[in-house]
Amino acid sequence: MKPNPVKRALKAGQPQFGTWLSLGSTVAARFLARAGFPWLTVDMEHTHTDIQTAAMMFGVIADGGCVPLARVWASKHEYIKSVLDCGAMGIVVPMVMDAAEARAIVAAAKYPPLGNRSVGGGLHTMNYGTTAERYYAEADNEILVVIQTEHIDAVERADEIYSVPGIDAIFVGPNDLAASLRKPDGTPPSKGLMEETLQRILAAAKRNNVPCGIHVQTPADALRRAAEGWQFIAIASELKFMLEGAAQVVRSVYPERSGEELAKY
Repeated sequence: MKPNPVKRALKAGQPQFGTWLSLGSTVAARFLARAGFPWLTVDMEHTHTDIQTAAMMFGVIADGGCVPLARVWASKHEYIKSVLDCGAMGIVVPMVMDAAEARAIVAAAKYPPLGNRSVGGGLHTMNYGTTAERYYAEADNEILVVIQTEHIDAVERADEIYSVPGIDAIFVGPNDLAASLRKPDGTPPSKGLMEETLQRILAAAKRNNVPCGIHVQTPADALRRAAEGWQFIAIASELKFMLEGAAQVVRSVYPERSGEELAKY
C-alpha cells in the first residue's frame, strides 16, 4: 500500500506546499498533479464540485504521484466517509469550533476500534495501489486529518481542540478568521490584530505538537510563513494561477489595460 508522504513529512517537521483546486476540472487536476506539488486539495466547500467529479479528480491526482485531499462541505460524518471512500487520501474540514467536533472528525476518518468509519468503497484501494483488505488494515495510518481554525471563538479554545488525538494538522482560513474579528460596525480587523491572532494559533499548535498551516497568495509569503514554523501551506489556487498568467499576457500586449478584472479573483 502506498504511504502518504505528506503525512510523514509534516510529522517530521517539514513544510509541505500545495494549492487549492476550485474549478472542478479533472483535466486541470491531472496537469497540476505533475507540476511538483506534493499535495492538491479539491475544494468542495466553496465550489460547484460534486462528489462524482471529485472522485475522478482524486484518481488523476493520485495517478500523477501527488496526494489528493478534499476540503469537505462541513464536518458531517457522511461527507468525510464519502470523499475517503472515493479515494481522497486526506480531509480538510472547515470551521471546527470545539474539541467535541474535532473528536467526531477523527472518528469519522478512522475504522473501528479507533473510530466509526463505515467499511466499504472501492476507489480508495485503487488510489493507494492496494487490496481492500490491506486498505482497511492500514488506512488509519495514512489518512491525513486536517482541521481548520477560522473563527476567533475557536482560537480561544485552541489548546482544547488541538490536543485531540488523531489530528494531523491545523489549517487557518484567513478570510473567515478576519470576518470573525470584525467590529460591531463591520470594520475589518487591523493588520496587527490579524497577525497577533495568527501567531496565537501557531503558538497553540506548537504547544500541542501539531503541524500548523495557512493559506497564502504568493510564493514569497509561503516561504516567509514556513520560516516562522508554518508547515501545511496552500499557495493561491489553480484559478488564481490561470487568471494571473492571463492578466500578465494582457498587460504585455495591451499596455493600456490593467488586467485588474482578471487578477482580482
